Amino acid sequence: MNVLYEEDGAIKVASVMADNTSSLQVETPHGKRSKIKAGNVLLRFETPGIAGFMEAAEAAAAELDPIFLWEVSGTEEFAFVDLGREYYGHAPSPVEAAATALKLHTAPMYFYKKGKGRYKAAPEENLKAALASEEKKRKQAETIAAHVAEMVAGRLPEMFTPQIVEALLYSPDKNTLEFKALDKACAETNLNPVKLLDTCGAIPSAHAYHLNRFLREHFPEGTDFPEVEILHPQGDPAHSDAQAFSIDDAATTEIDDAFSIKRLDNGNWRIGVHIAAPGLGFAPGDRLDEIASQRLSTVYMPGQKITMLPEKLVERYTLAAGRRCPALSLYLEVTPEYAVVGQESALDHVEIAANLRHEALEPVFNGASVLSREGDYAWKDELLLLWDFTTKLKEGRGKGESSRNFPDYNFAVVDDRVSITERHRDTPIDRVVSELMIHTNATWGKELAEADYAGIYRNQEGGKVRMSVSPGAHQGLGVTHYMWSSSPLRRYVDLVNQRQLIARLEGKPAPYGNRDERLLIAMRDFDLAYEAYGNIQDQMERYWCLRWLQQEQVSETGAVVVKENLVKLDHLPLFIRVPLLPEVPPGSRVSLEVSKVDLLEVTCQCRYVGPLEQ
Repeated sequence: MNVLYEEDGAIKVASVMADNTSSLQVETPHGKRSKIKAGNVLLRFETPGIAGFMEAAEAAAAELDPIFLWEVSGTEEFAFVDLGREYYGHAPSPVEAAATALKLHTAPMYFYKKGKGRYKAAPEENLKAALASEEKKRKQAETIAAHVAEMVAGRLPEMFTPQIVEALLYSPDKNTLEFKALDKACAETNLNPVKLLDTCGAIPSAHAYHLNRFLREHFPEGTDFPEVEILHPQGDPAHSDAQAFSIDDAATTEIDDAFSIKRLDNGNWRIGVHIAAPGLGFAPGDRLDEIASQRLSTVYMPGQKITMLPEKLVERYTLAAGRRCPALSLYLEVTPEYAVVGQESALDHVEIAANLRHEALEPVFNGASVLSREGDYAWKDELLLLWDFTTKLKEGRGKGESSRNFPDYNFAVVDDRVSITERHRDTPIDRVVSELMIHTNATWGKELAEADYAGIYRNQEGGKVRMSVSPGAHQGLGVTHYMWSSSPLRRYVDLVNQRQLIARLEGKPAPYGNRDERLLIAMRDFDLAYEAYGNIQDQMERYWCLRWLQQEQVSETGAVVVKENLVKLDHLPLFIRVPLLPEVPPGSRVSLEVSKVDLLEVTCQCRYVGPLEQ
């Protein structure tokens, strides 16, 4: 006895070894023995044998026309054997019956399965819809195949518009034909989507590729500002007698801080730290505040930046030379021995006498000149006094001379050419600015805390820095309180803290209360945005380092071993892992061969050549 049966969604044939009424022990044509349920049996027959049976049935099924079967099957439910009898005009042989079962089983658009060996013809409307869908799939498959062939040949399909390419690069929809084609083409070429699209000429600029990925995620509506009314500053701060100067690089337009020095009648000095006061220009919840709270910080990248605040507002509050500007000021009374014997915060208008720029200042105000006291340059006396004072401030925080190994770097991009210049850390310029900012931020953080005004602090304990609405020490800086409040044109938390400081000075209720949800939201959002903005700055700096290697045609360079196989290339803030680098102590200098710069993946390959003199 042989049986035709259904198992795991397939129709099979086997010979019966034992019939146990509810189940059968069977053996397939390949000799595999198994147990099947009697309810799965479709047909029992004695002859022919099972060898070659399914092949014959499949051949016979191939000759059956599903459309004709559908037309003659009527509208009622039927058994496959009955349809076979109707089609063949006689009781079907086992092979013919099996052929009918196979055809019905493999034509689900035409026939709906209703039970063991039983079917019903699909309604005409359903069949038309299914056939139309099948035709659509067929055409889509042809389109995908054509796209794949084009991309494998290194050509971009004509249908791949810039908008489609951008979507494929940054937010692919896996249901689109273009994605399916790209996925298949990647599998055939062993390239990732970005590499394949680049091979097809769809990525004309690696720089634009990296930048657009960032902009698409963080500035989906673009970087332009909406039209917003810029109001005049609120209040009427008193005029200060200070003559202030700022210190920034040439590209800085958001000049947040400036300094002043005045000799007092008692022989002491009054040192003023003046911070731009956009907190006077708009309140929490205003349209400008909504913009600032969405951007949260200015984004810096080599050759460009995306400001937190609109240009017109920046122009109104930046501490530009030649005018009086509203400022939040900290005045320090300092003895000739550079001891702080008094300090006072004030909201005032400050005359900005000069905007000093790093590029012009560094050649005359540097490590050598502060020791020799030689040279003749603008603001010399004031700068030297600030150098001496801030050196005392640094010592007072328990911080000695810097021992950091690697320099800082300045990037300049002009006409798509990049220049990268080294500058030492903790130069006199750096120290003057950073120490005065640290002192100001520590002082104002303490003032807010003691006045029980809420603020967003930066605390450090156990080496980890975190933002908090609770005041705490910053162990790394050696201060009991610390907050960011000195860059309100560039960072939203500074703007928030400035509003609190202004309210305290004016004797008004704080705009943000203790445990104010808006503070918590601003703190959380700022942390996330600041990390993302830092990441894109690092990535674009790495990109321009690689561009510099290509631009200068660098094939061999020196490097310093940082640890294990991680090295830092000479003259660049570029860290690379070098396979097969010998075990050498950190700080060792080595020579490397540079090859295979990849601007899309922002990588390059370096091969160890040999040691260099230390």
